[in-house]
Amino acid sequence: MDTLLLTGDDYTALVSMDDCIAAVEGAFREHGSGTVSAGILSTHVHGGAFHIKSAMLSRYFAAKLNANFPGNAPLPTIQGLLVLFDAGNGRPLAVIDSIELTRQRTAAATAVAAKHLARRDSATVAVYGCGAQAGAQLEALARVLPLRRGTVTDVDTARAEAFAEETGRRLGLDLRPGAGPADVVVTCTTSRQPFLRREHVAAGAFVAAVGADNPEKAEIDPELMRASVVVADVLEQCAVIGDLRAAIAAGAMTRDGVRAELGAIVAGRAEGRRGDDETIVFDSTGAGFQDTAAAAIAYERAVARERGLRISFRRNP
Repeated sequence: MDTLLLTGDDYTALVSMDDCIAAVEGAFREHGSGTVSAGILSTHVHGGAFHIKSAMLSRYFAAKLNANFPGNAPLPTIQGLLVLFDAGNGRPLAVIDSIELTRQRTAAATAVAAKHLARRDSATVAVYGCGAQAGAQLEALARVLPLRRGTVTDVDTARAEAFAEETGRRLGLDLRPGAGPADVVVTCTTSRQPFLRREHVAAGAFVAAVGADNPEKAEIDPELMRASVVVADVLEQCAVIGDLRAAIAAGAMTRDGVRAELGAIVAGRAEGRRGDDETIVFDSTGAGFQDTAAAAIAYERAVARERGLRISFRRNP
């Protein structure tokens, strides 16, 4: 009846990016089939925010509490914990450091979306924001697309240069500082103002809008949203905290203008890309079922490999 305590190092040793992509794709498929329930609660404070995301998936329920404080150096922007439960009897199975889990599952969602929505011959990528999430995004995308080269942009030019060199070498990509049209565009910043506009995106591109995860953030210009096909991870969530929220507030589009949720496309219940000339924006706000899927793998493998610290929250008889 013990609970497993898993550190970030435990998580990365147990769950590979390929594992996470497969698990997250399965979670989206279940969500698209209507068999997943998920929720979110946010509280904003000076300098940041706290988010609780939860979901039941198969025989597991997970609740993740993350603190998100941009400009928090030397501490990470995102810190938090996830608690995994047995959905059948309520037993807390594991407490997991959420930094690596969140980083990986967010990138995995982009990879799943790209697999279903990007042109299959996509070879170039443009990344905006060179924080911890950017490297994971490129790692995940390289698993599903034939990427060869790309550009990286950051408000800190020195960080962009270092990121391009290190990440390009690690992933075998020709990455250079700068910006330009690309087959795939990823925005993973903490911006509070839209900066990616129609003129920055080539026709037929796939755009993963990752950074906007609360009502105070925005990355995609409403006019670009209006001119593009929009796919949401969770429609209700995107309308409240995603770039869809900003587009609705600007009068550029309505919720009815969203083509589909990604889960419906993965499940074969909705249509994704209809032609190579369609520009598609994936509004990625992060869903609790992604967390549950990733945590379930970590827990099952930790049990099998006897990894992690076993603790008991119950008083001894």
